[in-house]
Amino acid sequence: MNKNLQSPFNPRQYMLSKDYELYYYNDTYSQKMEDHSHSYYEFYFFLEGKVSLQIENKTYSLSYGDMVLIPPGIKHHAIIHDTTVPYRRFVFWIGQDYYHKLLSESASYGYLTQYVLSTGNHRFRNDLITFNAIQFQIFQLIEEIQFERFGKEARIPLAVNSLILQLNRIVYEQQNPKTEREQQSLYQNLIYYIDDHLEEDLSLEELANAFFLSKYYIAHTFKEHSGMSVHQYIMKKRLQLSREAILGGQAISEAYLACGFKDYSSFFRAFKKEYGISPKEYQETSIL
Repeated sequence: MNKNLQSPFNPRQYMLSKDYELYYYNDTYSQKMEDHSHSYYEFYFFLEGKVSLQIENKTYSLSYGDMVLIPPGIKHHAIIHDTTVPYRRFVFWIGQDYYHKLLSESASYGYLTQYVLSTGNHRFRNDLITFNAIQFQIFQLIEEIQFERFGKEARIPLAVNSLILQLNRIVYEQQNPKTEREQQSLYQNLIYYIDDHLEEDLSLEELANAFFLSKYYIAHTFKEHSGMSVHQYIMKKRLQLSREAILGGQAISEAYLACGFKDYSSFFRAFKKEYGISPKEYQETSIL
């Protein structure tokens, strides 16, 4: 799926949109990158390659999961150390007018920019869990931009604002670490992971392996923040997804499997317990 969301590389260094643009690049770039600056904010997320970024008088070596913020007017260029290795990254551009509009709504949108301007540090490291959560939001936004879906015009600004706020929150919490904030971050990342893997095995053991944490710690953290168990949340999300699939015209025999249920009998019991009617009755009622 991710390959379908990639953008052909374009050396253009100006925005076509006045608000925001988002690109997913994967190429073997051989040309020398010239020093340049923008009139917009550039959020850069490194995925793969042998690359450094020269920003003003600092050179940043890059590792998977690094995020870089380059404000307007800051000179920079990429240094490609090996042109035979794929160079993969996300590039997210935000226009100044749009950014200032966000700042007028909440100063929280500006923490990251102020931190960069005051410290001169442009690069931020992310652990695997945090970066997976960022990628999840980015891919959701790319899908909204590329595909024609109902409510697209309303959904895209919400996703853009959510991503920008999440990046500010991540950096704030990196600079102001607290146990409660760490637990809250884990809870949010569990939510992102579960929502993105509903069709897969989501036992506590599998979650523990994915997050490199004890299944008991995961269960305790999730219950403390949500008021329900991991299993209860997964069941509700799968039922909600299956209901939407049935409402959208998908056959019941396909919907329950696509939503992570292993057999129809367990799906039938859970659906009827949650909504008070059988999947078939719901389908017939919805059609009417």
